[in-house]
Amino acid sequence: MPIFLNTRHAKTPQHYAENILNREFHAEKPNEKWLTDVTEFKYYEGPRVKKVYLSAILDLYDRRIVSFVIRDTNDNKLVFDTFAKAVQSNPDTHPIFHSDRGFQYTNRYFYQRLVNAGMTQSMSRVGRCIDNGPMEGFWGILKRERYYGRRFTNRAELVKMIRSYIHYYNTKRLQRNLGVLTPLEKHDLYLKAA
Repeated sequence: MPIFLNTRHAKTPQHYAENILNREFHAEKPNEKWLTDVTEFKYYEGPRVKKVYLSAILDLYDRRIVSFVIRDTNDNKLVFDTFAKAVQSNPDTHPIFHSDRGFQYTNRYFYQRLVNAGMTQSMSRVGRCIDNGPMEGFWGILKRERYYGRRFTNRAELVKMIRSYIHYYNTKRLQRNLGVLTPLEKHDLYLKAA
């Protein structure tokens, strides 16, 4: 059973948003609804346990990972940089942007970035990880298929695994709920038909 990162809620949240997504996990087109979250991975240097954090954005239409960043610290910069990469590669999109109520997402500077990008913020209700179900599901898939049952003994090996898995997931891992296509195949089919 997957174990997920406990969200650190802000001691003094600067901004909350309603749950606009409201578990409507279907999208009619790419870049209509994005989900985001942060998860952690452990590795070992001798007896010392160390961590890296993965921040990612998932598109609900084709389930592709739009952008991701891996860092040693779970901080605002991790989330801000993930968001900046997504906007840079999708400059004219204005999705509903859904997250939990973690401290990075309730930050007023993050909210301003969303406003500047023309996006609508949506947040899960307190204690309801199911409100961000497909994102949590992606963490479970990644960890079940490549992480659990392995012991990583250096950071480079762990980061390489995460990067290569996301590439595999987007370009080679077939999904039944996408019509037995990969996320990028589903994405490309939409673009060709548009």
